[in-house]
Amino acid sequence: MRPVDFPAPSTRASLAALQLAQAYYSPAMLNHVQRSWLWAEGFAEIEGRGDHDRELVYVVAMLHDIGLAKAFDNATLSYEEAGGHVAVALTTGAGWPAARRQRVLNVIIEHNWDSVDPAFDEEGYLLEAATGLDISGKRASNLPAEFIDDVLSAYPRGTLRSEFGDSVADQSKRKPATSAHRLIVNGLIGHLAHHLLEMWGE
Repeated sequence: MRPVDFPAPSTRASLAALQLAQAYYSPAMLNHVQRSWLWAEGFAEIEGRGDHDRELVYVVAMLHDIGLAKAFDNATLSYEEAGGHVAVALTTGAGWPAARRQRVLNVIIEHNWDSVDPAFDEEGYLLEAATGLDISGKRASNLPAEFIDDVLSAYPRGTLRSEFGDSVADQSKRKPATSAHRLIVNGLIGHLAHHLLEMWGE
């Protein structure tokens, strides 16, 4: 299993999501969302979830943290809900039907849940598993070490630890009723500082 086994979908929505990500994320955050896509596809591969909606997973992977970007920082909504609405707007422009646009919003919101049951939402599970690995180190042992090597080589973590931690801490202070505060209280900064992938290959 290699990253090249999971090419990005070449659809209108996927291309637009990538372009938006390239325009508004820092290099470290852009690498984070690219890794999230590959982790999600990796989990789907090893768990036999080949019938998942790959286009939807790609779009939500690219945009799940767009609410942390200053241009999309909402005064009251959690960053994942704000980002979900950005994804709704994008997929509306791409011609997605209303029910599928709602799925995009739901899946992005769910990525900050403690866990998502795949029987409840398979795409939500894949995004939560992928971001859980990239931010908290969860389920790293479930993926082949060679695959992790290749993904980190293609998309290095760079300054993700400080950028993501600072952004979520800022959201937590300004919006204490949102999931950002829960993430900080539950030890996000420590998880990032002692992340397995930060020391991978040493």
